Amino acid sequence: MKSSARILFLTMLGAGITVGGHSPDGSAQTPITPGSSAELKAAYATSQDIAEGKRVAAASCASCHGIDGIAKAKDTPHIAGQRPGYFYMELRVYQAGGRGNTPMNNSVKFLSDDALVKVSAYYASLDSAQPAPPSAKATAAKADPIAAGRAAAAGCGGCHGENGVSKVAGMPSLVGFDPKYFVAAVNAYKNGQRKHDMMKTLVSAISNTDLDHIALFYAMQKPAKAQTPSPGNQAAGKTAAGACAGCHGQGGVSTGTAPSLAGQDAQYFASAMKEYKNGSRADPAMKAPAASLDESTVKNMGAYYANQTPQPPKFRKPLTTAELAQRCDRCHGVDGNSTDPRSPALAAQRADYLEKVMRAYRKGERRSSAMTAMLDEVSDAQIDSLAAHYARQKARTVVYVPLPSK
Repeated sequence: MKSSARILFLTMLGAGITVGGHSPDGSAQTPITPGSSAELKAAYATSQDIAEGKRVAAASCASCHGIDGIAKAKDTPHIAGQRPGYFYMELRVYQAGGRGNTPMNNSVKFLSDDALVKVSAYYASLDSAQPAPPSAKATAAKADPIAAGRAAAAGCGGCHGENGVSKVAGMPSLVGFDPKYFVAAVNAYKNGQRKHDMMKTLVSAISNTDLDHIALFYAMQKPAKAQTPSPGNQAAGKTAAGACAGCHGQGGVSTGTAPSLAGQDAQYFASAMKEYKNGSRADPAMKAPAASLDESTVKNMGAYYANQTPQPPKFRKPLTTAELAQRCDRCHGVDGNSTDPRSPALAAQRADYLEKVMRAYRKGERRSSAMTAMLDEVSDAQIDSLAAHYARQKARTVVYVPLPSK
C-alpha cells in the first residue's frame, strides 16, 4: 500500500481508556488501565497524517525498527504493514508500562495520542516485509521431529541401545519415559543437579530443540525389558516396591511424569538409588525413601522392576507445525495475514522475534492467559518450527473498509 492511500484503522476513543488489544501473537491483552469501556471507532489517516507519522517514526522508532519498518537487529520485530489498530494499542500498552520494556517505554513515553495514531498509520501504509530465502535453521525446523530425534540420538546408541533398550549392565534404558521427564533428567546432568562428569560433558552440547526431539523419539519407541542381568529376589523386591507405586505406578509403570521403572536395567536402578542416598542426585523427594533402604533391598527391587513389562508412556503426541499453524491462523489470519485490525500479522515476521515472544508467553513473562494456555504444551522445537513457518509466509496488506450502518 502506498503512503498516499487513505487508511482506515481503529483507534481507542473514550473518557476512560482500557488498553486491551492483542499482543504480538494475537492473544487478548489484560486491560492495564482502569476506566469505563473504551469504544473502537473508525478513523481515516490522510496523506498528511502519514507524512507526520513518518516524522514521528524517524525521531522515535527508526533507530531500532528502521524507517521502512524492516528491523535489522535480532529479536526486534518488523513493523511495516502491521495492522494499525493493533499497533496503536500496543504503543499504549508500552506507554502504560505494561510490557516492562524500558527502551520501548522511553521511546513512546512522551508521545501524544495524536502522534501514536499517525505513526501507526505511517507504518501500516508501508509494504510489509517479505520472507528471506529459507535458512538452514528454517529448513531443519521443517524436519520430522521423530526423524530428527533419531539422528540427534545416534551417539547415545552405543551405551543405551539403538532404540533406547539397554544391552549394557549399568546403562539405563531410555524408552518408556514421558518426554517431560526425559528432558528434565538430561537438564539435571547439564546443570549439575545430577553429578556425573561424563554425562555432563556428553549432553552439554545438546540444544533444547535437539533434546525435545530426542525425548520424543525415545517416547515413541516400542518399550522392552533391558537385555541385562537382574540378580536378586524378585518376590522380596515386589514387597519392598509397594511404597513406590504412588509415584512410579503399579509394576513400575508410571501414569504421570515420574519415571517408569518397569524393564529398567537392575544395576542402573541400584546406582541411581545410591546417588539419591548420598546426594549425588539432588532430589528431596527421593533422598528420604532411598536413605531408608539397605543394599540388599535395593538389589531385590532392581530385580523386580527389571522383570516387569514396560508400557508406552501416556502423553499427548505433539502437534505438527501445520496443525499448530491452523490454530494460530484462527486469530492471525490465513498464513499469519490478520484481517482483524486488533490482531497482529505474523507473516514474514522475524523468526527470532516470534521465538522470543512465544517463549515469553509460555513462561507467563508476557501476561495473557489465552496465549499461555495455547503454548503450555508446545516445546522449544515446536516454537522454533512455528516461528520459521510464519517467517516464510508472504505478507499481505489489508485495507479495512467500514460497513454501512444497518
